[in-house]
Amino acid sequence: MGHTIGYARVSTADQDPQLQLDALDAEGCLKVYTDTATGTKADRPKWQACLQDLRPGDTLIIWKIDRLGRNLRDLIDIVTTLEQRGVGVKSLTNGIVDTTTAHGKLIFGMFALMAEYEAALITERTLAGLQAARARGRKGGRKPKMTPELIDKAQRMYDAGQFTMAEIAASCHVTPMTVYRNIRVKSAAPAALDT
Repeated sequence: MGHTIGYARVSTADQDPQLQLDALDAEGCLKVYTDTATGTKADRPKWQACLQDLRPGDTLIIWKIDRLGRNLRDLIDIVTTLEQRGVGVKSLTNGIVDTTTAHGKLIFGMFALMAEYEAALITERTLAGLQAARARGRKGGRKPKMTPELIDKAQRMYDAGQFTMAEIAASCHVTPMTVYRNIRVKSAAPAALDT
């Protein structure tokens, strides 16, 4: 018989972080791992510890699905990987994720398939849009930051030899690397050989 292990991710944005901790306690979790989100793209050390602790037959309990994955693709990958390890996943506040029952597995499977289908549709639409744009004589992608006028201005500033690359970039409102990619830079003269 496996254990139930809880995972919580709390942040300063939570109105009542204790709410999810109490909900996990009420499920009788053997352990509860808690990460505190700092608002930065921080790693989740307690999540890593939780993953290492889970064994086949265990059930991971989470309060809401947004506590587990950073996005839909991430969530599906995590739940699928845990399923392959024989670990069930159960969300307490929404019924989308509960792989501990046959019905829950079916619902999650359909959910994952719909997400895959949506991703494929987006890719298909994007490719079709790019193809249509090319047929109309337009290239896809972002508008270049360096217009011909800015490239000309940057080239003149560079050729004058009075400005640093950082000053040229600031004047054009781009990064120095963008300037380097768009202008002709004189190659450094080879060092004289001592004879």
